[in-house]
Amino acid sequence: MERLNKVLKSMTLEFFGSGKHKISPTAHLSESNSLFLDVRSKEEVETIAFSLVHHMPVLHIPTCEIPERLAEIPQDKIVGIFCSSGVRSTMVYFYLRGLGYKNVRIIEGGYAELAGEFKPGKLLKHLAKK
Repeated sequence: MERLNKVLKSMTLEFFGSGKHKISPTAHLSESNSLFLDVRSKEEVETIAFSLVHHMPVLHIPTCEIPERLAEIPQDKIVGIFCSSGVRSTMVYFYLRGLGYKNVRIIEGGYAELAGEFKPGKLLKHLAKK
């Protein structure tokens, strides 16, 4: 409980104003030391899956499985947390911060913003950087 208190106390105007808790899909996909943590349900992932083969590793862990699968989530990478609406990603963000994870971010914008990153022009630019 003390860790959660510490996380809550750190969430000042300066913290939220700095935007350190979130990241745009564009910024996250351009990070070289990143992981895409998809916390949607198994059924959602089966319907629309993101492999991001040309961008970064993807880890699919439904929100309800996070406590049992913590060992799979690296602490040495920038972990962008994704869900369709931002609710579950925010919950997982807070949970991981409470456990001491420092490099976690909420990926903003849901499906619409993320899908925009896979248009041919943006994908071509990304591939050219590799």
